[in-house]
Amino acid sequence: MSKSPRKSIVASFGLLSAELESDQAADQQQPSQTPAQVPGNRVGAGVIGAAHRAIDDIRTERDRLKAIVESGGGGAVRELDPSLIDPSPYPDRLPDDDATSFEAFKRSIESEGQKVPVQVRKHPLSPGRYQIVYGHRRWLAAMQLDRPVRALEVEISDLDLVLAQGIENAGRQDLTWIERALFASRMDDAGIKPRHIYAALSIEDAELARMRNVYRIIPADIIEAIGRAPKIGRPRWLDLAKTVAGDSGTLDALRVALVKKDDAAETSDQRFQRALNAIKPASTGRREPSPITDNSGTKLGALLMSSKEVRISAEGSLGIEFLKFVEAELPALTERFARLRENKKP
Repeated sequence: MSKSPRKSIVASFGLLSAELESDQAADQQQPSQTPAQVPGNRVGAGVIGAAHRAIDDIRTERDRLKAIVESGGGGAVRELDPSLIDPSPYPDRLPDDDATSFEAFKRSIESEGQKVPVQVRKHPLSPGRYQIVYGHRRWLAAMQLDRPVRALEVEISDLDLVLAQGIENAGRQDLTWIERALFASRMDDAGIKPRHIYAALSIEDAELARMRNVYRIIPADIIEAIGRAPKIGRPRWLDLAKTVAGDSGTLDALRVALVKKDDAAETSDQRFQRALNAIKPASTGRREPSPITDNSGTKLGALLMSSKEVRISAEGSLGIEFLKFVEAELPALTERFARLRENKKP
């Protein structure tokens, strides 16, 4: 089954446009040739007309978006006080674990100057201020160096701002999977239509569905607490979301796990694994069964606990007898548990 026009446009409109232009050039080189009709493969004029209109729409949209990113509307580059500029309302980055790369970037700007201007627009709610369309690292470097930032001002809507950010980031391809998913989440929250999210991230509807499976289950504060996690791809984030979805108490466990350890050397990949271990200990292989012994030290079996399960294994005939004893005592334990809960009520 062929892909829908929408998928083709948003997933790879650059490649498709190049093919279209190549086809168009070939047509112009051979204007007098008429393709031979193939019996049984005739296509209606209405279908051909619709295809040409779709091609024109693709080319027009491609050119419009590229113009936003590349030309900035043809405005002049100015120097602005970076303190007058606010970040984009749709942040697309999480803090980097490795501060050395940014320091090197900042030193290059300090020694060589800012080669590429940032792109800004007038702040829609604060007169005299601006918002970044893209170029957050250049803006932050200028802030820390206490120097003006070279900027190109454009008139741009929220929708085109998101699209421009997505296209500019796609060119660098350095956002992690979860950063892209969080960007999609913020666009979703702002009411951006799915087809525009596809365009901003160059993804198809199936990938957006997978992103939603993560960010609609794992809240943004937990994702931000974990961080970029560059080595953690889509499958492991989906695994984390699946584990969370199966147990409503896991969100609290995740938050506790993420604030428990204060280790500056810990990476976001390690934080992700620690968070997953906290709610899915059985999958880590690190938790060992605890031995069960009687007063004389004789081993009766072993106990293994997780957040949702208790396993007791028997050892020898005495252990089997112990299991039968535990089974017989369960009704009494249930009644005792119920009484304790009643006594705790105010």
